[in-house]
Amino acid sequence: MYENVVFVNRCAKVVKGGRRFSYAALVVVGDQKGNIGIGYGKAVGYPDAIKKGTAHAKKGLFPVKLKGTTIPHDVLGKYDGGRVLLKPASPGTGLIAGGGVRAVLEAAGIKNILTKSMGSKNHIAVVNATVDALLQLRFADDFANARKS
Repeated sequence: MYENVVFVNRCAKVVKGGRRFSYAALVVVGDQKGNIGIGYGKAVGYPDAIKKGTAHAKKGLFPVKLKGTTIPHDVLGKYDGGRVLLKPASPGTGLIAGGGVRAVLEAAGIKNILTKSMGSKNHIAVVNATVDALLQLRFADDFANARKS
């Protein structure tokens, strides 16, 4: 199982004796065969936040439709202020993506793709926009079956 910690946020609460820190971790997991999940864990300790995020991500694994090592068609994912454009690419192109988008696509097992992240640079928004884009993917057979029924 592939696991990647995309971002860990440290939050400080000022108390009588100084600052008390807590952590929130955004984690992406996947089997690199088309199943991915994202999780967000919060805890007082850094490792505990990552463990919680990983556990949350493993609970919510979902399948993604892949066409070989790329995706079937162009798609635009949106979540809050984040927008992510995904375009299929020919073999040998590689994974042209950065940050949270790259983490999600690596977890899914996508090897050849072109991406563009627009709008918000917030890690949670970008990761969720990528997931939204992947959930919109369909094959030609899916459309044909929908027309028949």
